[in-house]
Amino acid sequence: MTGIDRRRLGKLAIGTGLAALAAGSLPRIALAQAPAKVVIVGGGAGGATLALALKRGEPKLDVTLIVANPVYSSSFFSNLYLGGLRSFASLNHNYAGLTALGIRVVPDLAVDVDTSKRTVKTRSGRILGYDRLVLSPGIDIKFDSIAGYSREAAQIMPHAYTTDGAQKLLLKRQLDSMRDGGTVIMVMPSNPYRCPPGPYERACMIAHVLKTKKPKSKLVILDPKKSFSKQPVFVEAFEKYYKGIVELNLTTEIDDFAVLNVDPKGKLVAVKAGKTFRGDVVNVIPQQRAGEIAMKAGVTQGDWCPVDPATFAAKSVKDVYVIGDAAIAAEMPKSAFSANSQAKVVAGEILADLARKDRFPPRLRNTCWSLVAPGDSVKIGANYAAKDGKLDPSAGFVSQRGEADSARAHNYQESVAWYSSIVSDMFAKRIPGAEPPRKA
Repeated sequence: MTGIDRRRLGKLAIGTGLAALAAGSLPRIALAQAPAKVVIVGGGAGGATLALALKRGEPKLDVTLIVANPVYSSSFFSNLYLGGLRSFASLNHNYAGLTALGIRVVPDLAVDVDTSKRTVKTRSGRILGYDRLVLSPGIDIKFDSIAGYSREAAQIMPHAYTTDGAQKLLLKRQLDSMRDGGTVIMVMPSNPYRCPPGPYERACMIAHVLKTKKPKSKLVILDPKKSFSKQPVFVEAFEKYYKGIVELNLTTEIDDFAVLNVDPKGKLVAVKAGKTFRGDVVNVIPQQRAGEIAMKAGVTQGDWCPVDPATFAAKSVKDVYVIGDAAIAAEMPKSAFSANSQAKVVAGEILADLARKDRFPPRLRNTCWSLVAPGDSVKIGANYAAKDGKLDPSAGFVSQRGEADSARAHNYQESVAWYSSIVSDMFAKRIPGAEPPRKA
């Protein structure tokens, strides 16, 4: 791990649930005739991490992981792919490591949950019984949140904001084939959405492509918000690296850049301020909600799933937990790091519950890195603990304007090491680290 102390990385990547997941510290379950059954829906940073943590904590536990696709294409680090700094193949991971440990991986779509019978039904007709159910379905796109947008429109104006690898490939292909002198439009979402800094890292990576490959082009950002995560350092990057390329349109008291409608055929975007923009490439990131299976399980309130902040147990249904992007984990943001952290806490909770042992106090953490230019990464994060019905942040930190190049370069190396670590947590495999930035 270049430039990163392994002990320090452990604190960063394992951060939460570390005490509960330390070797020998998880409670062992006294199994009688049949092992307890845990079914997990969703094989991302939350679900896959949880499956592995449970199986390592109690090898005899019956753990089933239902995944929508046999290959997981990570959204985290995908902006680097769009920026030409990382290969598409490096984002994709299979579940062979989990299967080898005895976890049953079911490549199918969970379509219904019967909480009275404690069963999950899949699209192919499988019926899977559970003693404990964990939902980590991530997000679904609310296509109807923007007039004129739809699943079909996303084939022209891609969102590229889920684990759908085809959307990432489509947006990259559009960027690469766009004429020099063309315009890229990014439509930003309103809060809450997954990975608050994510769209702005993407803006930097797209701007990097324009600067190095299509210098006559520009990027127009249409944002319904007045401010956004890590705004000072992103704006600094726009000024330092991409001046004259990025046009940032934030909503103000005078102008509202929330999108009224889109016209995929003409690649037009109309905003409340009364303006219409035409792009050669249009990246629309609409509003989001918890994955559909959460709605079927009856654990949602509005678009998201309220949970007990100390255990991530669903508030409306017994023996069901919700982790990751789908959960209302205020004030903890929706991110891969958060989902990974929550999974380790829930693993300790489930094992202690099944073994009727004392719980370990949950320790949660989040860090989000954003690459603003090759080798220049900014970050934000905090620790979290349950307090007064929500997750209370402490020891928060955020990158500042004017930081030394060496600090930003260290942030990048830290993020590379984290990617390697979270992949190990999710898929029980080691990778040599993320690829170094490619030359533009």
